[in-house]
Amino acid sequence: MSTTTSAHDLFEVLHASDFSFARRAWVDAAPARVYDLISDVSAIGRWSPNASDVTFDQGAGPRVGSWFSGRNHKDGREWTTRSQVVRADPGAAFAFVVGGAEDGIVQWSWTCRPRGRGTVVEQSWQLLRLDRVLGATRGDLDALRDYMTDSVETTLLSLAQWIAEAPIAEAPIAEAPAG
Repeated sequence: MSTTTSAHDLFEVLHASDFSFARRAWVDAAPARVYDLISDVSAIGRWSPNASDVTFDQGAGPRVGSWFSGRNHKDGREWTTRSQVVRADPGAAFAFVVGGAEDGIVQWSWTCRPRGRGTVVEQSWQLLRLDRVLGATRGDLDALRDYMTDSVETTLLSLAQWIAEAPIAEAPIAEAPAG
């Protein structure tokens, strides 16, 4: 560390790429079903401990380029974010960037891979650029990454439990032929 850089202001020597992670869980559903759940951003509040009231803009949906808003909660604070879908591969992958594809700050990604009768779903978080709103020191950003890691682990466990407990849609009953 140079004599001009203090331990409390390491912002200029940090790299956004140092702050990312991925976590996986197996869920008892086909990849297409898992994709439908995770790409329905309005459902994220069922599983995430930090997000709620998430909705696509009017007329938008889980398509590349679509925008949505959501409320976030952390340490007694609450704020709204705007995010843009950057990947939408049905049954395989869904990703969005908080702040939009052009100038976003964080990318959230989900992938779905078949395994046995279910799916390995992976959720990842990647800081795309440094911004003091998230923290200015390595300690701030390490703490944020650790907090988000805990959030993702909770989200994946909640998703797996929700799928396990969700009622299976009943198949329509065929009518008996008249006769």
